[in-house]
Amino acid sequence: MTLEITGRSAADIAASVRALIERGVLLPGDPLPPVRGLADDLGVNRNTAVAAYRQLTTAGMVVTRGRGGTRVADRSPVAQEGFAADSVLRDVATGNPDPDLIPDPSRALAGMAGRPVLYGEPVIDPDLERWAHEWVGADLAPSDVRLTITSGAADAVERLLAQALVRDDAVALEDPCFLTSIHTVRVGGYRPVPVPVDDEGMTVDGLRSALELGVRAVVCTPRAQNPTGASLSERRAADLRAVLREHPYVLVIEDDHFSMLSRSPYRSLIGPDHRRWALVRSVSKFLGPDMCLAVTASDRETADRLAMRLTPGTTWVSHLLQRLALALVTDPDVVSAIDAAGEHYAERNDAFAARLTALGLPATAGDGLNLWVSLPVPARDVSEQLMRRGWLVRAGDEFVLADDASSSRRLRLTVHDLAEADAERLAADIAAAVRAAGGRLAPAGME
Repeated sequence: MTLEITGRSAADIAASVRALIERGVLLPGDPLPPVRGLADDLGVNRNTAVAAYRQLTTAGMVVTRGRGGTRVADRSPVAQEGFAADSVLRDVATGNPDPDLIPDPSRALAGMAGRPVLYGEPVIDPDLERWAHEWVGADLAPSDVRLTITSGAADAVERLLAQALVRDDAVALEDPCFLTSIHTVRVGGYRPVPVPVDDEGMTVDGLRSALELGVRAVVCTPRAQNPTGASLSERRAADLRAVLREHPYVLVIEDDHFSMLSRSPYRSLIGPDHRRWALVRSVSKFLGPDMCLAVTASDRETADRLAMRLTPGTTWVSHLLQRLALALVTDPDVVSAIDAAGEHYAERNDAFAARLTALGLPATAGDGLNLWVSLPVPARDVSEQLMRRGWLVRAGDEFVLADDASSSRRLRLTVHDLAEADAERLAADIAAAVRAAGGRLAPAGME
């Protein structure tokens, strides 16, 4: 296809390409001419063509892929967590906590009111700040810890990346990856660099390769990684810290989303001398998704820059919400209920993994709300068979950044809220769906 790109200045060339994209002449993924070829065709200096492409990259219209050239940006939506809209199927793909295990805030609401908070006052409720320092401070190697309160973990990660990066900067993401992280990086116009995840978390070789490619930030889940359920082992965390020791100014963001529910210890990538870092802990998994509040601990400069990112929009999280969260997490009965909820999720996931194993689909439960189930056939084929049996599941390739055949043979299931009979039926239906898709089941009892 011959493109009718015109213009003599960088602005005019960029406007010409933009018009082709808006008219549908150029579609997502389509390549643009190499800089040198475009400059020769238009009779302009090569630097003019470079500047035009830079304007388009900054605007999020195109992405550069090194030797892969410059291509029209993909604006297709990323799959999102939560219940599927308008489905009559039984949804076991939600990623939601059990609503029956979310603490009732009624008693806390009755006693949390206080004097009104006015403009110009501290953005963090003092009592919450004291509690949060104890909550995160004991787990961090750096001694100088600054706190910021944001409207949930996704809000924190988005603002942390925005204060450190510009469009087309590279970000290391776990692969397979949490859907919200994929969405955040795509919307921000950053380039995701996949780092494989195994049973011990983010791999050392994967992180080393990402750093060699020039990533400016690393987003990691230290435990209960979504979707795999992996948690960093002590050895893996130490090895990753050793790799990062040579890159102290790369921003390391740890999203410890499952914190108070986790059955795994917290192990960190953040070494004592790392210069740019943030630990994000939200309350949504144990106090409910509607409690949009996260504590972000970070170094001094990152905290200052994050505060600047908050000033143009939501300058603080409601102090009423802060006081409610504090009242709940300092109530011994609530804390006990949260711990019991964590045990419930672990037990239910273990029990379902045992059911699948007994049916010839060896499975092991990791940490977190979900199960990451390996299949002998493509997950898409199994999910289609399960739809005919009344189930809605999520195939693993929705979480994948790089081409990975193993993830295309995975299901992510949310089964902790199923009654025993329903759990038995789902496990049997998965086994039947695998057989219908041409797969073989392992001999009974094989691990």
